[in-house]
Amino acid sequence: MTEYAWRKSSFSQANDGNCIELARGAGGAIVLRESDDPSVIVTSDRAKLSAFIAGVKAGEFDDLI
Repeated sequence: MTEYAWRKSSFSQANDGNCIELARGAGGAIVLRESDDPSVIVTSDRAKLSAFIAGVKAGEFDDLI
């Protein structure tokens, strides 16, 4: 299994497992995982993650929370 330097938001709750973690993967990929189920890893790229973050900042997903 590949070892990643996982990072999470400072807004995540430390002990509740309430976080999404991100790391750099091979070839510039971005990997994401849910701290509650760290064996499931999703791979994306910088452009897609950047577009998603822009959408979050613009409030496009506010109805989901």
